[in-house]
Amino acid sequence: MNDTAKPVDPDILNAVPARYWQPLEDGRIQCDVCPRECKLHDGQRGLCFVRARRGDELVLTTYGRASGYCIDPIEKKPLNHFLPGTPVLSFGTAGCNLTCKFCQNWDISKSRQMDRLMDQAAPGAIAAAAQQTGCRSVAYTYNDPVIFLEYAVDVAAACHEVGIANVAVTAGYIKDAARQEFFQRMDAVNLDLKGFTEDFYHKLCTASLAAVQETAVYLVKERKCWVELTTLLIPGENDSEAEIEALTQWVFEALGPDVPLHFTAFHPDYKMMDKPRTPPETLIRAWKIGRKNGLHHVYTGNIHHEPTGSTYCPGCGTKVIGRDWHQLSDWGLGQGGHCTGCGTAIAGRFEPRPGTWGRQRKPIRLTDFARNWQAQQEAQ
Repeated sequence: MNDTAKPVDPDILNAVPARYWQPLEDGRIQCDVCPRECKLHDGQRGLCFVRARRGDELVLTTYGRASGYCIDPIEKKPLNHFLPGTPVLSFGTAGCNLTCKFCQNWDISKSRQMDRLMDQAAPGAIAAAAQQTGCRSVAYTYNDPVIFLEYAVDVAAACHEVGIANVAVTAGYIKDAARQEFFQRMDAVNLDLKGFTEDFYHKLCTASLAAVQETAVYLVKERKCWVELTTLLIPGENDSEAEIEALTQWVFEALGPDVPLHFTAFHPDYKMMDKPRTPPETLIRAWKIGRKNGLHHVYTGNIHHEPTGSTYCPGCGTKVIGRDWHQLSDWGLGQGGHCTGCGTAIAGRFEPRPGTWGRQRKPIRLTDFARNWQAQQEAQ
């Protein structure tokens, strides 16, 4: 008996089989969910920490396990043109396939403590919870959902069965085959465009801008789900006028003028505690640059500034949705999302009236919903 044998990781032992991997000639297996292409020996985890090798297969260690659930305003994702004012049931798991030094959710995305995933629920239970709490959609967020792809697509399928929409909040760092399956189930996406140079992505995220651009183009041109972009402006890193000019010009040319772009404020966190908060003036300057370069819908986030947080008609310039942070005020949209002033169609997914959820956030436990859902399944 080998007393020095490595103990079996119970999370890997009890994990569910994953997709998108291939065996290599050297005996390792390669994960093909994201461009990182982690190559694993038995018992090893990928950089994301949640996809691992068990024997001759890849497994997902976080299927059915979440770091918590919360009912948020849809504007918090942020999505300003997708069912405004409605509540969204949000959840995430643990881990991430990027290494952003400025991560604002690092306690979840960088977690290596799997015992923090205490709230467990089957896909059908999450869909039932969204229904029973009046949520119009479920958001896969807090950490990047591409790394728990198998769980996310099963939850999304269950949501669609009961008329609940699906929202992905993601950095878009994913390979083609996995990209197609994952986004096929999504009705709306907020894509985190972290900066607009390869140097920024390499230095601060150990990732690639080109791969994220490819995902953005795929979503807008091929998948045609609703897409909004977010860039967190970090002082001295990605907030120069030249970079914002280049970013906004690319969005206009590659994605079109109707794709909303959010510039949000950074606060010191994780491994970038030495950076100051983003001044509101920086966000407002970025807003002006985006508008100058032809983008119809540019927003500032994480600050109270109603003029740059609101939606304007590209036809007549009328304010059609007043918005301060996550709180709606003015509403000038008619049937089908048309401006009541001039009749111009506003890009997005709108209903005749906005929701009334407001700014509130409401953490919930899925235990009771899961128990009731399981009882219903057993009774059938």
